[in-house]
Amino acid sequence: MKTADLLITAVQNTFRSKLRTGLTVIAIFIGAFTLTITSAIGAGISSYIDNQLGAIGAEGVLNITVAPEDQVAGSADGPAVYDPDKATPPGGLPGGAPGFPGVLSNGDIDTIAAVEGIERVEPTKLVTADFIGTETGERYQLTLNPVSAATVPDLAAGSPLSTNDTSELILPTEYVEPLGFADAQDVVGAEVVLGATNAVGTQQTLRATIVGVQNTTLLDLGASINQHLIDALDEIQKSGRATAANAGYMGAIAHLDTEATDEQVAQIKEELSAEGFRARTTEDQIGAFQTVISGIIGVLNAFAVIALIAAGFGIVNTLLMSVQERTREIGLMKAMGMGSGKVFGLFSIEAVFIGFLGSALGAAVAVGVGTLISDALADSVLSGLPGLQIMLFEPGSIAVVVLVVMLIAFIAGTLPARRAAVQNPIDALRYE
Repeated sequence: MKTADLLITAVQNTFRSKLRTGLTVIAIFIGAFTLTITSAIGAGISSYIDNQLGAIGAEGVLNITVAPEDQVAGSADGPAVYDPDKATPPGGLPGGAPGFPGVLSNGDIDTIAAVEGIERVEPTKLVTADFIGTETGERYQLTLNPVSAATVPDLAAGSPLSTNDTSELILPTEYVEPLGFADAQDVVGAEVVLGATNAVGTQQTLRATIVGVQNTTLLDLGASINQHLIDALDEIQKSGRATAANAGYMGAIAHLDTEATDEQVAQIKEELSAEGFRARTTEDQIGAFQTVISGIIGVLNAFAVIALIAAGFGIVNTLLMSVQERTREIGLMKAMGMGSGKVFGLFSIEAVFIGFLGSALGAAVAVGVGTLISDALADSVLSGLPGLQIMLFEPGSIAVVVLVVMLIAFIAGTLPARRAAVQNPIDALRYE
């Protein structure tokens, strides 16, 4: 029997007992459907995390803070000795506050800049704005992103911030209509007024140009502002102080060569760690989120695999009964010269075909149903999170699901296929 004939015969034999085969296909369908849906959920959420939480760090950028282990206040050795030359925390933050390991001084900034491989360093200045508005319109409260230099905003319109000597900001999309603009594109290029209060309580204003509008993100970091606007706001906040305190920064943004290799970045991080700093890339900062998501998706996939294993026992049962019913037929095929290998292949192909039917149908229905649910959620309860597709069906993942199910079906079919292959033709022909 040729290979083509073997395939055709296996497919035909599959439908000899339509009810039994149909029930087995349904069991496989459930497992494949579940596995396809959970894989799509994992891909959709991971893609959204990459696009949205990826805004907390740009390519070729290190977010640098004081290493937590350098905080000695309240340690087993007792409180730290007061150092009058030490930098003071920005914005009135208490030194040694929980989650705030310390501040960077101007000397620290110079030390960071001296590390080989770092092109430039921008200290993170904690600046605030009292309001944002137009010359004649209503004024609104505004939160500013303190690490704008290290972010990659998800833009609805406009362009990223520049390093020009002009004050620029990227506005969250929810400010477009309140400020009197028609849409996100209409606001790009407009000039707005920002208010800031100095050290003695006097409010001052300055102007800035909106260069872009960013979609709503999970972190809601606020409006992104360029370094020129950060410096301008910082000057206003410092003006009026009776005495000049030692400059202190909550962190710093180190810019690297965007083509730096992983080994070079790791070397830079090690050198900074030796100096008492903690440097983190985008991957370092969002890694915990991805780990949690991967764990949840892994648990869901485990339930789907359990369903597929149960379906595998269904395949074993279906083919064992088929072998028993076709014992005389097997004996006749072997008596006519069909080898044990081809008999084994015939029943193995039947198992794989049953697996293919169940997985293909399950994956196809999952894509159809999942797409409808995902679109419905995006237009309703998830409408406040633009860009989130709760289920993302990737052709590669779907193909893997189908192949995995077919492999499980093949493994499940080896026992009945082997039983058929070792049949003695004389005994089989006498079987009643």
